[in-house]
Amino acid sequence: MISSFIQTLKKSPEGLFNPWFHRDEEHDLNPDAPKVRRKQLELYLTERQRRAKYLFIAEALGYQGGHFTGIAMTSERILLGHQTKKYGVMPGHVFRGEAPQRTSRPNLIEKGMSEPTATIMWGALIDLGIDPYDVVLWNAVPWHPYNQDKGLLSNRTPLRGEMEAGLNHLKAFIGLFEDVKVVAVGRKCEQSLTELNIAHIGVRHPANGGAPKFREQLTELAGTKNK
Repeated sequence: MISSFIQTLKKSPEGLFNPWFHRDEEHDLNPDAPKVRRKQLELYLTERQRRAKYLFIAEALGYQGGHFTGIAMTSERILLGHQTKKYGVMPGHVFRGEAPQRTSRPNLIEKGMSEPTATIMWGALIDLGIDPYDVVLWNAVPWHPYNQDKGLLSNRTPLRGEMEAGLNHLKAFIGLFEDVKVVAVGRKCEQSLTELNIAHIGVRHPANGGAPKFREQLTELAGTKNK
């Protein structure tokens, strides 16, 4: 079921980078990069499918996160184990079935890309004692919107048509899980979930100064005590 869902992501709108089926010719390590990202996404979702309690859904993939890992709000630096000492996030918190692989060229950034949203999200889960396998991260627009003038190592806000293109995938993604709470991370995702008539809880996006409020809301949602 998970592998079939991933195949539905193949047809993406023009102007969006599709990490599972497109190769970033300039920045990918080798031609197998899309295949690696598909496998990592499949492992991540499969290991959570029958136990997840929460689906955290944000706006769209970013170049510092899912562009190279294939997993929403998850950076290569996390997958490669370079945020264990400071934030307590280990590669095994993401998936355990196989050893994670980088898909970006090492000479781009030695330790892999680091995304602020990913760091705050995963750091909060670990710090608040929330089991990462109870949480699945995803995006209303599953692909990566980038600025055509700046190239693939850039982000931009998804266009209305791109948000609409993600709706069917969002609905199918949520359908993979049972008895879960759907959490909208930011306003854009709230709009998508409202259009689909899917009950959800809204929280502040952790980027751009939103981390304290996000942690507060996450603590309340999960019933944990803030450390």
